[in-house]
Amino acid sequence: MMDTGLKGLEAVLAIARRGSFRAAALDLGMSTTALSHAIARLEAGLGVRLFNRTTRSVSLSDAGRDFVERVSPALAEIRAAMAAARSQRVTPSGLLRVNASVQGGREIAPVVLAFLRRYPEMQVDLVTEGRLVDIVAEGFDLGIRPADLVPRDMIALPLGRPQRYAVVASPEWLSTRPVPATPGDLRPADCLRVRLPNGALFPWYFERDGAVVHLDAKGRLTLDEAAIARAAVLEGAGIGFFIEQDVSGDIDAGRLVRLLADWTPPRPGFSLYYPGRRNPSAGFAAFLAMVREAAHRRRVHG
Repeated sequence: MMDTGLKGLEAVLAIARRGSFRAAALDLGMSTTALSHAIARLEAGLGVRLFNRTTRSVSLSDAGRDFVERVSPALAEIRAAMAAARSQRVTPSGLLRVNASVQGGREIAPVVLAFLRRYPEMQVDLVTEGRLVDIVAEGFDLGIRPADLVPRDMIALPLGRPQRYAVVASPEWLSTRPVPATPGDLRPADCLRVRLPNGALFPWYFERDGAVVHLDAKGRLTLDEAAIARAAVLEGAGIGFFIEQDVSGDIDAGRLVRLLADWTPPRPGFSLYYPGRRNPSAGFAAFLAMVREAAHRRRVHG
């Protein structure tokens, strides 16, 4: 019987997930050449081609699609069995993969660094991206997103700090225009448009004393990256709508002026989430414990 090995199966799933040999090789910590040879050996042993490859793209063949559908659940069971065995270790070790939004990654980064200092045998792979992914299907142990975006079938752990939006403009831009006192004073044409990861345009949301106002920004510039939007507002491109922590330093330094602060109340903070686990590894359990410690300190000390 041919021995494909777990690494060969993991390689197939990684390529199917990422749609690229290069990206899959980076995830697996191996060279693209070694990965290509491993897949070629596996295909030769099976007698079928699992991937259709061109110079520009990689896609599953019909045989490959069926193979992935059958192997994925079995491999998940094998991972669970191995995790159960590792959970018997006294000292946490191994790799934790965490998927987060950019802001969520910044929120959890101090805990990650403290965790690595405390447990020198642990590794953490923190991936930040805008889209909301299926963490189980894409091989992550944990996810971090705003509480209202956490899938309902996941166990969620609040990280302890609410978030706020901030509406800002540069002092130079405001020097020739009236400062808006209410959302109704905003000219939609002055407001930068924000594109969400799913492609939809984000409606600006305001709330005060039970009154809710939505504004459809109609500015000439549409962006989906907070850092670029911040730079554009600093350069006087118009009014921007941000997560507060992305521009708090600019507000404190006077580079940006906050507008309509009384119309941007706190919103749900970030939550760390994960699927239920019957036998969590020692490293997984230790990381959750540190997250709970950090959240408790924030609640106590504000």
